[in-house]
Amino acid sequence: MKAPLKTCAAHRPRHPAASWPALVAAVLWPLLAAAGAARAELPSPELSHELTRLETPKPAPDFTLKDMDEKAHSLSAYRGKVIMLNFWATWCPPCRREIPSMESIYQDLGKSGFVVLAVNEFETPDHVFAYTGQLSVFPTFPILFDHDSKVSQAYGVKGLPTTVLIDKRGRTVYRAVGGRDFDHPEVRKIVRALLARDASDAAKPGSGGDASR
Repeated sequence: MKAPLKTCAAHRPRHPAASWPALVAAVLWPLLAAAGAARAELPSPELSHELTRLETPKPAPDFTLKDMDEKAHSLSAYRGKVIMLNFWATWCPPCRREIPSMESIYQDLGKSGFVVLAVNEFETPDHVFAYTGQLSVFPTFPILFDHDSKVSQAYGVKGLPTTVLIDKRGRTVYRAVGGRDFDHPEVRKIVRALLARDASDAAKPGSGGDASR
């Protein structure tokens, strides 16, 4: 059974999802190209910085995916760190816009135990490598490849980009659908609060499961 198509949060189709290759070749690329040309002289709206906190943190499904160099990365190997897990694709304009802010916060907080994992949907390493070379900021965080979309399905991803924050205990505590400015002070405040917490803090009586405290 084929994996369901992930749509860009800025370009949601009105029709049921068809096969991935057919839609990209016949629909998505022409539409995105036309939309880009029509809006070339219009300023892009500012990215939101809002993240939605889950009322009840949920265990983040483990997975193992390979990066551009065929090196395997398992989510469980990052236990004890705060993880920003971002699902994206090169054809999604908000994905492209949020990458520089992801790199900025990663550079500033990476040594404090913060990890960014960018999970690409459906595309090839060669294509993504060529794409990243065109960006204003080259991402240094791991880019992983979810070729069959099994990982995105496990996280309930319906549109791209989708981002989740995972705490030190391996629980999903925040979620965002659509492009975000991760370099915003409010986002940094959330990440720093998660970094400041010990991995066992949330298990103590009276913690209430509030990942932001």
